[in-house]
Amino acid sequence: MIPKHIFLRKFSKTVCFSTLFLIFAGGLVTSTGSGLAVPDWPLSYGTLFPPMVGGVFYEHGHRMIASTVGFLMLCLAGCLGLWEKRLWVKILGFIALGAVIVQGILGGITVLFFLPTPVSVAHGMLAQTFFLLTIFLAYSQSQERQTRENEKEIFFNSRFLKLNIFLIGIIYLQLLIGAVMRHTGSGLAIPDFPTMGGSFWPTFDENMVAWVNLWRFEHDLDPVTKGQILIHFLHRLGALVIAVTVIVLTWQGGKEFKNKIIVTRTIFLIDFLVISQIILGVLTVVTQKSPHVTTLHVMVGAATLGAAVLLALRVSPVSFKKFKKVLNNNHV
Repeated sequence: MIPKHIFLRKFSKTVCFSTLFLIFAGGLVTSTGSGLAVPDWPLSYGTLFPPMVGGVFYEHGHRMIASTVGFLMLCLAGCLGLWEKRLWVKILGFIALGAVIVQGILGGITVLFFLPTPVSVAHGMLAQTFFLLTIFLAYSQSQERQTRENEKEIFFNSRFLKLNIFLIGIIYLQLLIGAVMRHTGSGLAIPDFPTMGGSFWPTFDENMVAWVNLWRFEHDLDPVTKGQILIHFLHRLGALVIAVTVIVLTWQGGKEFKNKIIVTRTIFLIDFLVISQIILGVLTVVTQKSPHVTTLHVMVGAATLGAAVLLALRVSPVSFKKFKKVLNNNHV
């Protein structure tokens, strides 16, 4: 029989990676325009399992995966409640369970009210938040954290940790802007790259709007507003800010943690994901929002956020009290 701590370690990781796959499945629903392929909820065309044809395959498939993740989270929260000794981990488990329940309800509201933008954006961002909660839970059960609890850690770099937290914040904001862009139909509001509206610096004037809408007319797309163009531009600008931040983070991390392989590997993972994400963002525009490219862009964005949070967990004190102390000092 598998010991409880090993079961929790493996099961929490399963929930974490299942959630990332759920984000991919949810992204496919939006990318393929299948959000209303099943117009009723909680049933699907009045049944539990409708014919999986057309957009129903994506929408109902997403519902089945979401139900599976919800059930896994229910089991994980129950196991943590029974076996986990740390109160904060138990509480975090039930918070995550509550989040996935609310997420399911938001998904239903999204369908019943015909994809309202605020609800759709909230649905997408809660998915990202739930994913982060599963990362916290998985790390709480890891051998790595257990080893660190038994060791006396002395030195932490406050400046690096603050930069790491800043990176998490701007990635989360970038995902929010991306969600708004997707659900307001602004993904091709600036349809060219590396230029933007025909020039290397957008003017946001009537000439730019006319240029964009002429391009869209020639490609059988509806016209966009200046506001949609601005949303798209902010998303590109956010990518630049993240790239610069990651370069600085990599440089500092290379000096600070050159003897900590697990930290440097996490930094290199972030580098790889950010480079991949930029390439996918460009391809999303160049391919005129190819569903699979766009969906990979969504999933890699979530993975980048998750990797940044994992890095923060690995360079932070395991004690929250000491974590606050580190943030108030340059070095502790």
